[in-house]
Amino acid sequence: MEKAKKLLEELKGLEFSKMYNEDFLLTWEKSDDEIAAVFKVADILRDLRESNVSTKLFDSGLAISLFRDNSTRTRFSFASAANLLGLEVQDLDEGKSQIAHGETVRETANMISFMADVIGIRDDMYIGKGNTYMREVSKAVREGNEAGVLEQRPTLVNLQCDIDHPTQSMADMLHIINYFGGVENLKGKKIAMTWAYSPSYGKPLSVPQGVIGLMTRFGMEVVLAHPEGYEVMPEVEEIAIKNAEKTGGSFKKTNSMAEAFKEADIVYPKSWAPFAAMEKRTELYGNGDFEGIKALEKELLAQNANFKDWECTEELMATTKEGKALYLHCLPADISGISCENGEVESTVFNRYRDPLYKEASYKPYIIAAMILLSKVKDPAEVFEELIKEEPKRFRS
Repeated sequence: MEKAKKLLEELKGLEFSKMYNEDFLLTWEKSDDEIAAVFKVADILRDLRESNVSTKLFDSGLAISLFRDNSTRTRFSFASAANLLGLEVQDLDEGKSQIAHGETVRETANMISFMADVIGIRDDMYIGKGNTYMREVSKAVREGNEAGVLEQRPTLVNLQCDIDHPTQSMADMLHIINYFGGVENLKGKKIAMTWAYSPSYGKPLSVPQGVIGLMTRFGMEVVLAHPEGYEVMPEVEEIAIKNAEKTGGSFKKTNSMAEAFKEADIVYPKSWAPFAAMEKRTELYGNGDFEGIKALEKELLAQNANFKDWECTEELMATTKEGKALYLHCLPADISGISCENGEVESTVFNRYRDPLYKEASYKPYIIAAMILLSKVKDPAEVFEELIKEEPKRFRS
């Protein structure tokens, strides 16, 4: 556990006390030290588990999950994170609850939280809705705790909203940090966050927004590439610009995938829906205009089809730094010739990076667990020192 011991000493030098009993909703709401603390704790947890040390800090308690969109990786990552810390997961199925009968957010939040220590929510479908809903739930359980209804206030973790996907971008970033041998080696590295063609429509904006909102904090050269008309939220672009100015990195935009890939150290080709279209879809759903939604879907699929050449190919990968850029994707990727006729990435590129992609995904449970731990434990360093000293076994062979 030498790695864990070294990381523990580094953790002690960070200021993250304000994370205690607080939520994790957007990365740009957290300080540099708080972001670094999540990475340190995630790596410590991973090293302890790999050393067969149990990190079950809870003897009992619930981790409530609410997924308003389909999920595989994030759903299982949340369950794994909760289990790692000793919490039991209970999924809230809105279709089987009183929410479908008009129960208020405040009532639902309190009723599910009597013995809950954390609530994880994915709500990424509608612009202006997901993050707002999360804050409503947070406010409700805070008031419930202050009123003595709840003996503890559950921590809320954003498992993806309309604005940010912090557990994904943090997992991506930790993968990058470890791949390049430390944060100190990232300054000046070029990452291309580029749109890529998909035969489906309506993919959330929160992945590219999460990437530009986080990775500009590390002095990297961040390039956002997309065809005209596929803009992201302007307020997130402003955050990226300010981050880059502060850290000595850069944030640039281009309408050329080739320009973004040229000499890039990292590439992240991923489809997303235009911000303006997502705003329109939210309005149509709010008005119950299902015919309008069908028309919008048809329009967006036709728009996507104009840019089938926005694909991560071997030819493009050859133009990256020494032709060896790290390829990232949040998965599942639209793989040309496998999952679809034309997609985000050529099958040969995807297959070549399959193991690193799985490694990238493997960081997410530890990132989520770190977010939970830093909110629920007042002195994480003391807890880790005890675990390292006592070495409680995760399993006995």
